[in-house]
Amino acid sequence: MTELTYRERPAAGDPAGLLVLHHGRGTDENDLLGLADVLDREQRLHVVTPRAPLQLPGSPGYHWYVVPRVGYPDPDTFHAAYASLAALHDELWERTGTTPENTVFGGFSMGSVMSYSLGLGPDRPAPAGILAFSGFIPVVDGWQPDLEGRANSTRAFVAHGRRDPIMAVDFARRAREQLEGAGFDLDYHESDAGHHIDPAHVQPAIDWLRATLPAGAQRSR
Repeated sequence: MTELTYRERPAAGDPAGLLVLHHGRGTDENDLLGLADVLDREQRLHVVTPRAPLQLPGSPGYHWYVVPRVGYPDPDTFHAAYASLAALHDELWERTGTTPENTVFGGFSMGSVMSYSLGLGPDRPAPAGILAFSGFIPVVDGWQPDLEGRANSTRAFVAHGRRDPIMAVDFARRAREQLEGAGFDLDYHESDAGHHIDPAHVQPAIDWLRATLPAGAQRSR
C-alpha cells in the first residue's frame, strides 16, 4: 500500500487512461483537481492527485523535496519522494487496470519536476506522456533521465513563463533541448507569464492530452 495521501476523480465510464497530477511546492492534493476538470472536461480519464510527503518548518503546505538550489533537489528527500510515487503509480495501475502506456504524468512547478523524474526514470515504466507546467528536468545525485530510451514511447508537453521569478524559463529551454535532442515528440510553449499556468497554454494542453490518450484505443506511433 502506498504511504501517500491522494484524491481521485474517476472517469465517467471506462477510462481512456490515467492522469496523475502532482502539485507544486506548498500546496496539497486538492490544488490540481480543478485543473483536471479543465483538461478532461468529458471525464474520459481516471484522475489521481497525490499529496507530497514533506512538511517543512516555517513553510505552508506540502513539499516533494528540500530545495538547496533551484534545479538541484536534495538527493535524500528527492529519492524518498520518488520511491513513494513509484509505489503509488504501481498500485494505481494494478487497481484501475490502466497501464503506463495509457498514463500521463503531469504537474506544476515542483510537481512537474516529479512528473519528469518518474516519467524519465530509467528504472520506471515509460508513460504515454509528461505534461510539465513551469518546471525542469532535475539534476540530482543518483538519478539520470533515460532520454534515448523513452523518445519513441513518451510524448511531452512543456509550458513556461518568460517572467517566471521562481523557476527561470531557461529551465524549460534546457528541457526542450534535451527532449528534442533525444528525438521526443515535444509540444513546447512559452509566454510572458510569471510562475503560474498561463490560461493561453490550457487549450493546447487539452488538445495534447486528448491526442496522447485518445478515446477508445491506446495511442500508436
